[in-house]
Amino acid sequence: MMRKLLIANRGEIAIRIARSAREMGIRTVAVCSETDRNALHTEHCDEVVCIGGETALESYLIADRIFEAAKKTGADAIHPGYGFLSEKAHFSRRCNDEGIVFVGPDPESIEQMGGKIESRELATSLGVPVTPGYVLPAEIDDALRLLEAEAERIGYPVLIKASAGGGGKGMRVVHDASSLEEAFDSVRNEARKAFADETVYLEKYLLQPRHIEFQILADRHGNVVALHERECSVQRRHQKIIEEAPSVLLDDDLRNRMADAAVRIAKAVNYVNAGTMEFLVDANRNFYFLEMNTRLQVEHPITEMITGLDLVKLQLQIADGRSLTELLPDGVPAIRGHAIEARLYAEDPAAGFLPSIGRIDQYVDPVGPGIRVDSGVREGDEVSVHYDPMLAKLIVYDTNRNNCIERLKRALSDYCLLGPRTNLDYLYRIAESDGFISGNYDTSLCERINPTSESVDLLSQSLFHLGAALLGGARTTSRTIGVDQRSVWSGGFRCP
Repeated sequence: MMRKLLIANRGEIAIRIARSAREMGIRTVAVCSETDRNALHTEHCDEVVCIGGETALESYLIADRIFEAAKKTGADAIHPGYGFLSEKAHFSRRCNDEGIVFVGPDPESIEQMGGKIESRELATSLGVPVTPGYVLPAEIDDALRLLEAEAERIGYPVLIKASAGGGGKGMRVVHDASSLEEAFDSVRNEARKAFADETVYLEKYLLQPRHIEFQILADRHGNVVALHERECSVQRRHQKIIEEAPSVLLDDDLRNRMADAAVRIAKAVNYVNAGTMEFLVDANRNFYFLEMNTRLQVEHPITEMITGLDLVKLQLQIADGRSLTELLPDGVPAIRGHAIEARLYAEDPAAGFLPSIGRIDQYVDPVGPGIRVDSGVREGDEVSVHYDPMLAKLIVYDTNRNNCIERLKRALSDYCLLGPRTNLDYLYRIAESDGFISGNYDTSLCERINPTSESVDLLSQSLFHLGAALLGGARTTSRTIGVDQRSVWSGGFRCP
């Protein structure tokens, strides 16, 4: 039975993990960089160890410092969260070597599923469909010529992807041969810098696809279950920003076939703990395996809402050797109601979604029935350039999808955040769009949503700046004035 858990992460996911551990009576250890010495996640754990450096490369990504902190505090388990070291086989293996429980899969499973190329080959061997594609050999003199020939064979448009990519990085859509070379060089350069791996492959780019993933759980006793699906088609530059569960596209037959495919793949690699199988579904409702994420997902809360389960608690229990037959004696819970998650980013939609930094002068979460906010920041925090700009996740739940969307819009309007610019207004625009409301959307939805705030009239803008000034939020530089007009005007005067 684990007694002390080190959380090798930061922000909202570190807080999320700490809360579940505390409910189980497990003491927790936070690690932090120099930048994060006063970060909110450090206040949610029993102990804190500063592992140095301002950036992730100087702190959270250095395995030696994580293990030094574990030894110093006597932690007998490590939860990696997501990102950072969560999908690194060497980190899972090091935990085993050090006699520390890794709350996640075995290194062999990470290696088998971590590479997009290897996982595609496995899916194909199991009879699970994958999109037509081609893997570029590692050693080849005339890579571009071969790539051009294969793209013609597969048929444009194609997607050039880095094998080690993720989070929207390391991929480019190519619509014709004239732009293939530029996209190829761009993907390789980005992959080299972000993942230290230039391996790329071609994949047929599906027009108007839906991106649907299945949450799976597996124990060390051979049991694997799929906890239904999440629709992740609302994406900006291949980065998910709004997710919902269940998907309006799936009927019981398609849901069961996709869940079966997810379970078969997990069993084939002797998978343990939480993971996610990602699929694309085309306009004819054919599904194709995309990749597996061998970790907890950012959007896991919406699965928790529609199942009533605590996925982090289940992760910890599975890591302790518990069986799913014991943890889920009645089997997989039926879907109940509807849930939507929206990711709040410190970024400027009007400036190409560039990250926005600065002090958070005012911050008030929306509240009310069916509203949950997983936040990693509080009023007075400085948003740093060193880390991902996601500040919080807004999760809403209701008995049906229409009510859930109305609750999402109300909660977004009630959000109060003064300081860095955010995507609150953009999220609202998506939530109120005909495409999203109808449920008849695909991964191109965001391309049709105007990211600027031109719809806010001059009177509202004037009233907003006056209100911000009265609240003490007005600043002398335009960089930190930026904030969502709709959300502040509707909910801003609740700020103290």
